[in-house]
Amino acid sequence: MRTIKGPGIFLAQFAGDNKPFNQLSSICKWAKSLGFTGMQIPTWDPRMIDLKKAAESKTYADEINGIVKEAGVEITELSTHLQGQLVAVHPAYDVLFDGFAPAPLHGDPKARTEWAVQQLKYAAKASRNLGLNAHGTFSGSLLWHTVYPWPQRPAGLVQTGFTELASRWLPILNEFDDNGIDLCYEIHPGEDLHDGISYEMFLEKVNGHKRACILYDPSHFVLQAMDYLSFIDHYHERIRMFHAKDAEFNPGGKQGVYGGYQNWIDRAGRFRSLGDGQVDFKSVFSKLTAYDYAGWAVLEWECCIKHPEDGAREGAGFIKDHIIRVTEKAFDDFAGAGSNESLNKSLLGLK
Repeated sequence: MRTIKGPGIFLAQFAGDNKPFNQLSSICKWAKSLGFTGMQIPTWDPRMIDLKKAAESKTYADEINGIVKEAGVEITELSTHLQGQLVAVHPAYDVLFDGFAPAPLHGDPKARTEWAVQQLKYAAKASRNLGLNAHGTFSGSLLWHTVYPWPQRPAGLVQTGFTELASRWLPILNEFDDNGIDLCYEIHPGEDLHDGISYEMFLEKVNGHKRACILYDPSHFVLQAMDYLSFIDHYHERIRMFHAKDAEFNPGGKQGVYGGYQNWIDRAGRFRSLGDGQVDFKSVFSKLTAYDYAGWAVLEWECCIKHPEDGAREGAGFIKDHIIRVTEKAFDDFAGAGSNESLNKSLLGLK
């Protein structure tokens, strides 16, 4: 076993136009002042990083590392969640997802997908240049509009969708493998990889690719009424990233998982600031530690009630308090009688 690293913070929800959130150096110093030691960087935000430049210039990557280290922290991983979403988009969502791409690509789904694929390949090289070993993203979706089978799905539709999804991601996965980086899909509603079964279907289509890993976030399983602890038992060997994010699910007589088209504040399932929801984080941290999870615990703040700066301040302490410093000896060593092969055989009645 090893001690989980942290606390880290995902900067996406905090970056903004006002100081100290408008540039990498100042936002890192702010996070450090709260107790964070790791920064997960959103690569779509030019205030934080120039992804293409980080991929093509080791000197620039070293400069980014220098900025972060000067603040007394380090980079945990890079994120391409928005670009990953654009690797696979059903036409029903074209207009809504155009906002994730540069303006010249709006209205041109083919060019948008090509751009997204290149962004992921840049991310593989940038992660290597920065000395990282894992990267977080979304899978995108061709099938989400069919998640509830009405009208009835034609035979073979799901298989066709996953075959196409895999064909788009295989070259990207190979690029990550060439650069020695695990590509971690956040298992998330709205993505074709939204639960364990859909992840397994994808994994089969990419031939069990060793870089097709998981970003574990229990909040998304709470909102699906899934067993988020058993998920760790099933997939711990593939979990390479961890978002510490909380949620609550309180279904009633009027709404459940689908939320009745309500805003977040009025939904049965809501994201909450860390510690304010229903996730049993003591058990989450215990399981991940017992399974020798080698990565970071990174706060992803999303809450429809609490101010983000309060969520960040409380979240740093929450994660720190839940990280388990692993033991270096067995609790019953004091009672040990010592042993050797001869004694063991004697105790078993063997000669």
